[in-house]
Amino acid sequence: MTGGTGNLGSRVVPILRDSGRELRILSRHPRASEPGIGHVSGDTVAGEGLAAALDGVDVVLHLAGGAKGDDVAARNLAAAARDAGVRHLVLISVIGADRMPIGYFRAKAAAERAIAGSGVAWSVLRAAQLHDFVLPVARGLARMPITPLPGGLRFEPVHGDEVAARLAELALGEPAGRVADLAGPEVLDVRRLVATFREAMGARPRRGLPIRLPGAVGRAYRAGDNLASAGAERGARTWRSFVAERETAAARP
Repeated sequence: MTGGTGNLGSRVVPILRDSGRELRILSRHPRASEPGIGHVSGDTVAGEGLAAALDGVDVVLHLAGGAKGDDVAARNLAAAARDAGVRHLVLISVIGADRMPIGYFRAKAAAERAIAGSGVAWSVLRAAQLHDFVLPVARGLARMPITPLPGGLRFEPVHGDEVAARLAELALGEPAGRVADLAGPEVLDVRRLVATFREAMGARPRRGLPIRLPGAVGRAYRAGDNLASAGAERGARTWRSFVAERETAAARP
């Protein structure tokens, strides 16, 4: 597994461990191994340490990602998985990967192509933005005296636990190709995201300032190209419940 110590991977690991699977986590700065979980050194972008990390591995979950290099990392990992005789490659991607004119999305689309063309049986799950990733955006906007409101900018935030459960299900099952997208239960614009956050903080609403996102990116967001298509699966845990949980946890001594 790559990204096993990250926000999403750290949720997947205990599910797979409880299923009785032996795990091996690849990272640039490995932790000490523990019963049932081995930690090994490697770098997917640089292509270092992959052969040793995948030796004897049956299923690979590629959960690591970043602002740059996701396409390179996926190509390197796909080639190493093929050479190692891996049976099943599982990739986490993002909804709208093949539609949004943004470098991050394009790299995810290229990563999908690398996995699909690897010669290894595969599964790809596209998910919406996790609640955890939307939170700092909402928090930053909520602190402004006037909230910028980009027209057409909408999100379908999904709980990380629900994405993790789906990824574990895919890893424990047979290769399924491109599976249904997984998004949150609501489509929320910036006004509702920020208002819900401020309400949870016990703060009063603030005035908003409508703005227009320019260019191809603005057109894509207004068209909903970042949103799930028909047939997507929907999580049950709402943005409001997530924010309330976080604030409750923060208030504990």
